[in-house]
Amino acid sequence: MLLRDILSHAVKLHGDKAATIDGDARYTYRQVSERVHRLASGLLGLGLKPGEHIAILANNSHRYLETYFVADIAGMPLAPLNFRLSAKELEFIINDGAIKALILGPEYLPLYDQMKAGTPGLKHVILLEGDLAQGLPDYEGLIRTNKPLDHSVRDWAEDEMINLCYTGGTTGLPKGVMLTQRNIVSNAQHAILMMGFSEKDTWMHAAPMFHLADAWACYAVTMMGGTHTFVGVFTPQGTLQNLQDNRVTKTILVPTMINAVVNFPGATDFDTSSVEMVLFGASPMPVDRLRAAVRAFGPKFCQAYGMTETAPLLTMMRPEWQNFDSDNPKDTRRLGSCGREVTGVEVRVVDQETGRDVKPGEVGEIIARGPNVMAGYWKRPKETEEALRGGYMHTGDVAMLDEENFVYIVDRAKDMIISGGENIYSTEVENALYEHPAVLEAAVIGIPDEKWGEAVLAVVVPREGVTVGEQEIIDHCKGLIAHYKCPKAVVIRQAALPKSGPGKILKTELRAPYWEGKTKQVN
Repeated sequence: MLLRDILSHAVKLHGDKAATIDGDARYTYRQVSERVHRLASGLLGLGLKPGEHIAILANNSHRYLETYFVADIAGMPLAPLNFRLSAKELEFIINDGAIKALILGPEYLPLYDQMKAGTPGLKHVILLEGDLAQGLPDYEGLIRTNKPLDHSVRDWAEDEMINLCYTGGTTGLPKGVMLTQRNIVSNAQHAILMMGFSEKDTWMHAAPMFHLADAWACYAVTMMGGTHTFVGVFTPQGTLQNLQDNRVTKTILVPTMINAVVNFPGATDFDTSSVEMVLFGASPMPVDRLRAAVRAFGPKFCQAYGMTETAPLLTMMRPEWQNFDSDNPKDTRRLGSCGREVTGVEVRVVDQETGRDVKPGEVGEIIARGPNVMAGYWKRPKETEEALRGGYMHTGDVAMLDEENFVYIVDRAKDMIISGGENIYSTEVENALYEHPAVLEAAVIGIPDEKWGEAVLAVVVPREGVTVGEQEIIDHCKGLIAHYKCPKAVVIRQAALPKSGPGKILKTELRAPYWEGKTKQVN
């Protein structure tokens, strides 16, 4: 099965049913399919060829969903771009990923202007909507003026890359995750089995659609003929209004979003009775915050765990496995679990030295295998070999299992921080810090944060005789990397950073005071 089969199946069984509701724009599955096939024709008409890579940089919308399916019909792998990245980071991705065409939301024209001079390989920019005075091709114009293709122009194999999804890297440079047709379709099937999707469901895309935490639902919900609704840019009020107006049944939010919705004044004035399940992922959620959400909206919250490299679903907590009202230590602990392996995927927790499965209560690294595991990293054979050694994806996340195979994330083997649901590799931030002429030594760590889960803290030693301030360091980073990656605080110290015998900076010593008294090293 390929992506085209997901869409054609929905048209065959649910052709006249509402597929997308986006404000006043409403389309049936038959109409969505025609728009996708017209858009594919338009892309080819620009001179793009099957096999060339395209990308999208935009906020959530029904058009974003269409681009995920046009990748198959036009024969062009799609790279969904993180709009929170800096122009410099996006420039690297477009060049590294050999992107030939960019579908651009008008809100990101200023960002494009900053990077266009450095992306000579980018041949076409298609404006998603808005002011056409820019002289750029118009997305709706391509749909309106081109006849629909009657078939996909590429004879895809299941193991060919359909999505190129960039994620942070331990080297400081983003790396492209190659997801195949099989990866995407398999993950959608796994999600349907675990979550019980049907044609009666309405899914709300509130989390960013460039993020695999939400993107998988484009396929799973379509496969069952459900309806998609969209929150262009997340706000608590807009999210609550969408839940109410469109009678949403299922969605996914990151913990910071849930916290914002729960604490929004008048949140309980909205009718959210249609909601059956709210998944949360991308980062753990403290048990007290989870219980607060349940008190406000009912026992509808379930944690899921995965990663870009696994398309993304690995584990999920089902509602019937949780008891939010119980004070029993076992039940309380269970609320901190990210669930059990999903159907179709094998998840193990192994000793990092021996590779053997750990016993219940012991700590090890999560590894996984299944048809959803990536083909590898784009143009990174050594990193691919390391990540997929032994036939398993090595996640770098440290966890323990209990006697019933529930998974509990306790730390990260990779030098990574998760803030507001976004992965931040310390190396990326440290590379930016070291570009400041006043910085002699720098280390970046994650510290607990009430709002964002974790916050980025930089510890900086300035060069001898040089004075530098906290805000100067932060502003310097903002010119090089995405703002969410930049330090929220900077500690300036005169003494050298603590180091091991071989000279490696001991971040465990720097982290210790901030994590004292906590049972987990993630927040």
